[in-house]
Amino acid sequence: MTFDLESCYRALASRDPRFDGLLFVGVTSTGIYCRPVCTARPVRRENCRFFENAAAAEQSGFRPCLRCRPELAPGRSPVDAPGRTAARAVARIEAGALNDGPVDGLAASLGVSARQLRRLVEREYGVTPVELAQTRRLLLAKHLLTDSTLSMADVAFASGFASLRRFNKLFRDRYGLTPTGLRRRSGAPDPADAIVLELGYRPPIAWSALLDFLAARATPGVESVEGDRYRRTVAIGKHRGWIEVAPSTRASAVRVRIAPALARALAPLLARVRALFDLNAQPSILEAHLGADPVLGPVVARQPGLRVPGAIDGFEVALRAILGQQVSVAAATTIAGRIAAAFGEPVATPFPELTTLAPTAARLAETDDGALDGYGLTSARAVCVRTLATAVADGSLVLEAGADPDETVTRLEQLRGVGPWTAHYITMRALAWPDAFPHADLVLRKALGDVPPRVALERSQAWRPWRAYAAMHLWRDFGRKSAAAINEEPEPRGRRNGRGVSR
Repeated sequence: MTFDLESCYRALASRDPRFDGLLFVGVTSTGIYCRPVCTARPVRRENCRFFENAAAAEQSGFRPCLRCRPELAPGRSPVDAPGRTAARAVARIEAGALNDGPVDGLAASLGVSARQLRRLVEREYGVTPVELAQTRRLLLAKHLLTDSTLSMADVAFASGFASLRRFNKLFRDRYGLTPTGLRRRSGAPDPADAIVLELGYRPPIAWSALLDFLAARATPGVESVEGDRYRRTVAIGKHRGWIEVAPSTRASAVRVRIAPALARALAPLLARVRALFDLNAQPSILEAHLGADPVLGPVVARQPGLRVPGAIDGFEVALRAILGQQVSVAAATTIAGRIAAAFGEPVATPFPELTTLAPTAARLAETDDGALDGYGLTSARAVCVRTLATAVADGSLVLEAGADPDETVTRLEQLRGVGPWTAHYITMRALAWPDAFPHADLVLRKALGDVPPRVALERSQAWRPWRAYAAMHLWRDFGRKSAAAINEEPEPRGRRNGRGVSR
């Protein structure tokens, strides 16, 4: 997005939360950059320089404000950037893709050369991929120094730095004070049995609706919802633990409690938490667009701040979608719990209801014929689960933010037993793609006047690029009052050809 200087200054002067995370202001008289919602005294217009991201502000020599804390700002939606490849690259960078590998590897995974990737990212964001990654590491370190009691070494490694010496030098050079100096100024929090961090979002947020959706699909032993809190077990690489997410006392933020064992996986974990709760959404923009539609307008007005739930793990969501084909949400949840108990890895947590990690693609891919019998799956669905798991395990199918949504839908539909509904639902959640639209969904079609899938798809074109939000609004408003009575994937029954398309 681009804004003229007058609009930027008005957003700053009014502390408009709609622009939080979309622009930052560098104050030339102090050398500090802030979020537009900063509560500091108003700045004179001639002393302001505006930037589209924190990395650009830091590359221009500005230091992050200690009051509004730019590291808490929500990020951008995948469709904000005109360049889809650049947006996919940034999503992976924010999840720590350059912490363990070079730009060449990231570029190759996106199907472009390293030189082309640098050019695309710099054109869209004004900084190179390496500069973006460095700013994200430093801001995460600042976050941990302020809000956690992790040791300096743990902060450095958790933020993605290869050495404590490199971390100390870059932090001092960029921010003008040492890590220990920042911690002293911020005041160390009380010691705790968990890492406690906050993540910002743009209001409003329909938190109860989010939890309703997640609670109905929570895999027993892996996830739970209690009151206004969401809890689950987590595995990222070799790290095992748990998280708890709840509203924060700070305005427009959620509070995340994280097991200390996950400290070294914080960068990808926080990116996944943001995706799970759709914290980077821009309600004012998407609701203005959808609210102007004659069909969706009244629905959107009744449900402000509705989000599209994402995923902590893409394979887990894909597995859950397949388990839910042609059965109720409650039945699919029961089956998911049985499979997690049988094939998931046990993990210790402080919550009695959380005992197991979700089964991995590698574990299910190595199962023998008949291993999934007896858990409530049909034989065809068991084969579909193994086929999906094999594709994810061997890397031929990538189910994570930053993957190409069109390619993912095509690849999914090539798997026997996966139809358009499943493919779009998985892309919506696993890739956090806001324009996914499962047009074959029975409830969506009924909400639109009991139309055939082709007509539902045609009508959805007016809602692009926010069709996933349109689907969430229609699901919640039309007939999805009782989660137990809703089919997870109501695709037509019948034989399927080799590409998984219903005949």
